[in-house]
Amino acid sequence: MHIAEKTQFLFKSVKLAVFDVDGVLTDGKIYYTDSGIESKAFNTQDGAAIKMLQSTGVQVALITGRRSEMVTRRAQDLDISHVYQGVSDKRTALKELEQNSGVGQHLMSHTGDDLNDLILFEHVGLSISVPGAHPVVQEAADYVTTSMPGMGAVREVCQLLMICQGTWDEVLKRYKA
Repeated sequence: MHIAEKTQFLFKSVKLAVFDVDGVLTDGKIYYTDSGIESKAFNTQDGAAIKMLQSTGVQVALITGRRSEMVTRRAQDLDISHVYQGVSDKRTALKELEQNSGVGQHLMSHTGDDLNDLILFEHVGLSISVPGAHPVVQEAADYVTTSMPGMGAVREVCQLLMICQGTWDEVLKRYKA
């Protein structure tokens, strides 16, 4: 993973990583059964990377326009305490997150894929997008992941944050003999 020196500096500054859900933590697909039950899939490697990132002291938050019990459960599984669902105005949620977390917006990153994420890109210190995102969103991003959404994009972001912040080697030692 090669990133420009300026972008490395932005990754190094992040104290709170914000992620959209559909199209970032998932592949963006929502499945409905005939009985109306909704389903979506989360990547276990993305989840493991979130836990690793949190262990370094970087906080994680979710801001999503949809409301889903599956997101609540996934956030609980990953010990993500800052979860904003059913958000029509992501800017307001970001302001609330700043107050609740004590982290300034300039020390946050946001990973998003659609037009409603652009407002957050204008206010956070580091904006990240994914392949398949709206072209305007990709153009506005400081970094676009090489991994696909729901298939390692979040893991890539978390790993780059740890590499740029100098915590990756220490985290990696926990998994080696």
